[in-house]
Amino acid sequence: MKTFIQCSLATAVLAASVSTAQAKTEMVVVSWGGAYTKSQQKAYHEPYMKEHPDVKIINDDSAAEGASKLRAQAEAGKISWDLVDVVPDDAVALCDEGLALEVDVDKLLAPAPDGTPASEDFGDSLVSPCFIPQIVYSTTIGFRTDKVGSTPPTSINDVFDTKKYPGKRALQKNPIGNLEWALMADGVAGKDVYKELETEEGVARAFKKLDTIKKDVIWWTKGAQPGQLLADGEVVMASAYNGRLFSAIVENKQPVGMMWDAQLFELDGWIIPKGAPNLEEVKKYLKFATDTQRLADQAKYISYGPARKSSAALVGKHAELGIDMAPHMPTNPANAKNTLFKDINFWADRKEELAEKFEAWLAKG
Repeated sequence: MKTFIQCSLATAVLAASVSTAQAKTEMVVVSWGGAYTKSQQKAYHEPYMKEHPDVKIINDDSAAEGASKLRAQAEAGKISWDLVDVVPDDAVALCDEGLALEVDVDKLLAPAPDGTPASEDFGDSLVSPCFIPQIVYSTTIGFRTDKVGSTPPTSINDVFDTKKYPGKRALQKNPIGNLEWALMADGVAGKDVYKELETEEGVARAFKKLDTIKKDVIWWTKGAQPGQLLADGEVVMASAYNGRLFSAIVENKQPVGMMWDAQLFELDGWIIPKGAPNLEEVKKYLKFATDTQRLADQAKYISYGPARKSSAALVGKHAELGIDMAPHMPTNPANAKNTLFKDINFWADRKEELAEKFEAWLAKG
């Protein structure tokens, strides 16, 4: 009888142990993959999971299609994502559609170390009541140093000059950035680009300029692709996120250079899907992952500037290489001499319409 009770007790303890293991919270975080997700993994995810061993963060690299996939989940009535990394214009649109939660940042997020409320610390980067900023980054141009001769490209005009720089280009399969750059290469000043794109004539002008290089373009859809295309020598130039180019040049020592002219200056951050399965855990995670130190820590792994003012002074050296990261930031004055600031409201209003025109233009062959 005693043996039976002992066995039953052991079985119950084992069952409880298995049940506890199975009860681990699995939080699905959607981001962009590659070097960027790696920086989040090192700066946010791993430290959080170490402090919260009952939580497992699962990375999903679907952010490039995040808005459309979230809409599909909402339509199906089953939200499977807990947190989604998005650009601001998508955050504005998803917020307006009621698919993202509005948040009170001063209640949700930690203040700066000196007590400054989060709303003041993030400042102008709070472009939507649903948007929780993380980084400042840019989309710019990388090039193969061994394929551009003795005069590397220095201007956005060079991307469109296939005589001076023959070879394939890689551009994101998206109207954002490409339309602006086409107009700038066609003589429109950066400050006038969005006024021009407000008109049908301006849009037509941008597509006409893109026509001049269309046959030389390989279109990419994921952030890791342009770096790989450059590494493989399939293209002579590629639009890419500055952090991905930093990884190729500094970390992987590839024959790649970076051109900062006309860099498209952008923000990136989180939204919480309405109906997120693990909402309370998400809130705890966000307070941790967006504090002053954590945002500065991300800059140890990738050359994106933290969105909090209080984080800037804490940006130091690369975690593995030991180099000073400040000169590699898009916000560095030496890199920001001719910067194009993405108009978030313009793209929130016009993205769907111009995406349709872009797809129709691509389909023409």
